[in-house]
Amino acid sequence: MIIANLTIYSEEGIIEKGFVEIVGEKIARVGAMSELQKTDQDEVITFDDSYSLIPGMIDLHIHGASGADVMDATPEALDTMATALPKEGTTSFLATTMTKSKEDIEIAIRTIASYIPKQDIGTAEILGAHLEGPFLSPKRAGAQHPGNIINPDVELFKKWQSLSGNHIRLVTLAPEEPGGLELTTHLKNTGVVASIGHSDAVYDEVEAAIEAGVTHATHLFNGMRGIHHREPGVAGAVLLHDEVKCEMIVDGIHIAPKMVRFAYKNKGSEGSILVTDAMRAKCLGAGMYDLGGQEVIVNEERAVLKDGTLAGSILKLNDAVRNMMKYTGCSLRDITQMTAVNPAKQINVFDRKGSIKAGKDADVVIVNDQLEVIMTFCRGKLAYSNRGE
Repeated sequence: MIIANLTIYSEEGIIEKGFVEIVGEKIARVGAMSELQKTDQDEVITFDDSYSLIPGMIDLHIHGASGADVMDATPEALDTMATALPKEGTTSFLATTMTKSKEDIEIAIRTIASYIPKQDIGTAEILGAHLEGPFLSPKRAGAQHPGNIINPDVELFKKWQSLSGNHIRLVTLAPEEPGGLELTTHLKNTGVVASIGHSDAVYDEVEAAIEAGVTHATHLFNGMRGIHHREPGVAGAVLLHDEVKCEMIVDGIHIAPKMVRFAYKNKGSEGSILVTDAMRAKCLGAGMYDLGGQEVIVNEERAVLKDGTLAGSILKLNDAVRNMMKYTGCSLRDITQMTAVNPAKQINVFDRKGSIKAGKDADVVIVNDQLEVIMTFCRGKLAYSNRGE
């Protein structure tokens, strides 16, 4: 199959009037239309130069969508999420857990581990698990259930990683809590991303955590000690350290647009990752929903606990893209860095994900000049189309 005559945001650069050839699950060729040689056997999908082809987006932090949640701990829930996400241009993701009981977390981890080898290539691929908690600060619980928060525990994590079949790729923790630096070091030594989040650490504690192995920050500004002019806190520390990539929920609610711009001026596209932190109400209407055992009130814009605390989002990743470009003036090339390249590199799958290059998985998204998703291919198979033909 050949997707032809559109702007290609390839790993090597931007190709105007370019093409991508897909063979099976992989990208076979990328080039300019002048180089295209096709046969009668080729299926050709032709666009015009108002369309762009970008790498499939990778959501490293998502709890649910379309009524399903990772903590439902069923293959059907994971199927629902994987089927829904290509509509917003997401071709792979980390199934993100919540701070529930140890038993509930273990069931969810086992479900993810058994699902991954069997998943359909025509849906968004689960690349592993993101463990958000329970190793958090009670002072920064946010929408995580405070009754289930425990101190970081290396032995418990080892058990969970074994149950997951080594599929836990990212862990959000508060490294200032007892055992936090030890777990951070263990994560670093075993190739798991250590992310500071739901943390009340002061600047010096964050520096110690970065030295121990923290390379990621969970939903910047949310669930963390903020910036004060006499104490930079978690937010200030991660903005100042290039070693740390920062997640941002760019829905205009979790972070004020001017603060998104402020963060982007510090981190740039190289240091930023767009995520949704979406919960099960995404793609559905207003109402009452569950998140991690707590009731969540959802309207057309936001999801909150009864006390008004933000409880995840209902954000679609392509909407985050539009917001990011509006708030910061960044380019679509910058967007591919923040939604594909950085996430893929962060969880060590850039050898097959995260860019448009021959030999990589054919995870590609076609958008129009309004950044609406027109077609999404997951590992070479059409997963979503809004072409109207």
